[in-house]
Amino acid sequence: MGEILETTVDRRLGFDSPEQEVYLHLWRTYDRLKGIEEESFSKFGLSAQQYNVLRWLQAASPAGMPTMELGRRLISRGPDTTRMLDRLEKRGLIRRNRLETNRRVVEVLLTDEGQALLAEMAEPVLEMHARQLGHLSPRQREQLIRLLKLARSPHDNDRCDWLDDGKGGA
Repeated sequence: MGEILETTVDRRLGFDSPEQEVYLHLWRTYDRLKGIEEESFSKFGLSAQQYNVLRWLQAASPAGMPTMELGRRLISRGPDTTRMLDRLEKRGLIRRNRLETNRRVVEVLLTDEGQALLAEMAEPVLEMHARQLGHLSPRQREQLIRLLKLARSPHDNDRCDWLDDGKGGA
């Protein structure tokens, strides 16, 4: 009887299943946190994905990173990586070089201007993350990380290495 009542209540609230409820809560949370992120990054004329690129290049600096590797490390995959790199290069934040040893490989490097922008953004980004999730206790944050990894694990493939060295990401 309790299970039938629970299902009825779930459907009345607009959820067809417990999984759907979890997903919709996750989506709504993402939407709220993304709004704070967009507000913060727009002050610097960047998207979160562009910031993520700059952070990965900073982690690799002074060396560069091949475009394909950079694409694998991005938090979210988008079809317009080349255009995004074009915009960052036009602003003078990155530069691209074709490797002499393999002309098919394009290496992306962070410029001094890119380093300076990241230094300017360091404190505002910390404040943004505190605004997004600072209300959670350390234990709650650790628990949330574990649950999110668990939820994501069957859907990540073995080519997803965005946290291999723990230095990149927004």
